[in-house]
Amino acid sequence: MADILELARWAPSGDNSQPWRFEVFAGDRAVIHVHDTRSHCVYDFQGRATQLAVGALIETLHIAASSIGYRVTITSEAGAVPTHTKHNLGLQPDGAIKSDPLAASITRRCVQRRPLSFRSLTLDQRRALEDAAAPYTLRWLDTPGQRLEMARLLFISAKTRLIAPEAYEVHRAIIAWRSRYSDDRVPDQALGLDPLTLRLMQWVMRSWKRVRFFNRYLAGTYMPRLQLDLIPGLACAAHFALISTSSPRQPEDFVAAGRAMQRLWLTATHLGLQLQPEMTPLIFSWYHDSGTRFSQIEAVQRTLPAIRDRLAKVMGEDVPSHGVFMGRVGWGKQAASRSRRLPLDRLINR
Repeated sequence: MADILELARWAPSGDNSQPWRFEVFAGDRAVIHVHDTRSHCVYDFQGRATQLAVGALIETLHIAASSIGYRVTITSEAGAVPTHTKHNLGLQPDGAIKSDPLAASITRRCVQRRPLSFRSLTLDQRRALEDAAAPYTLRWLDTPGQRLEMARLLFISAKTRLIAPEAYEVHRAIIAWRSRYSDDRVPDQALGLDPLTLRLMQWVMRSWKRVRFFNRYLAGTYMPRLQLDLIPGLACAAHFALISTSSPRQPEDFVAAGRAMQRLWLTATHLGLQLQPEMTPLIFSWYHDSGTRFSQIEAVQRTLPAIRDRLAKVMGEDVPSHGVFMGRVGWGKQAASRSRRLPLDRLINR
């Protein structure tokens, strides 16, 4: 159990939130307690980001267990409140099970936010990624014109997250400043900004008053959007959307999607490719389509319809309603700075 959980803790979660704790009852039985982050993270719309992360954790458990000859059983149940869920984990030795080749990629998988090569994916790589995503489908944007349209969408979407006070509170909480690695946040060196912009950004983000002043009078959103969204959006092999055959509504739909997302991401790592999630246009579309407010600032709220319509135009009319994950992929060096994870002993409830 310890060996399997040691690998499983490397599953991705939004902003490195790691919204799970493990309660181990015996060598072959444990309970995973999950508390989603919707109450304090505006990006965790209806707990969907956490549900995707739980799916990634479950898929990682299966892969990790296979590497030492065990089979995993998972039964899930709702907690006393919608933000809490429990997942009962069982292990059984199985001499017939084969080690999943993706196990070696679990700890190497990470986010690369910096520009990637324009070099195209090979046909075999695309096929491998599509097979990994099944039964979900992958929609590709890989021509120069398509990458430009997606980069523009990301540039527009980024302004919304940078001018919303609700998003500011999230960004301020999750960045570990002057750090190459972080166990429980995102190190600033992994963001993809140059050192000068990072230092200015650190100073500005000490208060919302400073952020608002820079945004209003000094075009404060342009440099971060240029470095974090527009340039990386252009510099990659392709953008993609992971699409469900039906419109996902229930938590279990997003848990299932999270399993496919993790298998896709690990396959990209296995193939020597780098990947970065690009979820904000999709999340803003979810807010718009549900009639839920993203921000109490009316000027911010008015940007959502345009983002949703542009996403549908660029990626396809079905993506806002059937999309579950989006990102970019390509050739490049592995990130020199990354989020790590809390040590296992801090994730186990005693």
